[in-house]
Amino acid sequence: MSQSRTEWGLLLGRIILGIIMLAHGLQKMSALGQVAKMFAGQMGLPGPLAYVVAVVETVAGLLLILGLWVEIAAVAVGLVMVGAIATVKWKAGFFGGYELDLALLGFSLVLTLSGSRKWALSGLWSKKVSSDTDTPIAG
Repeated sequence: MSQSRTEWGLLLGRIILGIIMLAHGLQKMSALGQVAKMFAGQMGLPGPLAYVVAVVETVAGLLLILGLWVEIAAVAVGLVMVGAIATVKWKAGFFGGYELDLALLGFSLVLTLSGSRKWALSGLWSKKVSSDTDTPIAG
């Protein structure tokens, strides 16, 4: 597969993952008090963790969409997904439980390992933009 096709795929995945995370984060932000109570009550998690998760999902989602610090944002998403699977979703089983979180974790791992340079704002600050996009990807 050509590097160009790979970069287009990473771009599309990065934007889709970013939109999903931003939407989930904003949803939590819009009702933080209720979400914190749900974390503490139904989920048995510390209530303040809801604030952390809401901020991480919102900020990481925005960073992914913009293409800023993609690998760091992807690690943050991955950690949230591991936490969600381990603490809440695993009990519900695969279907209707952790399947979406596992898919989001999977793509966050792809972005953590490969990054995504196409249309990424981080490229504005990188002196290696042209050399990075001209280098073939092994595989």
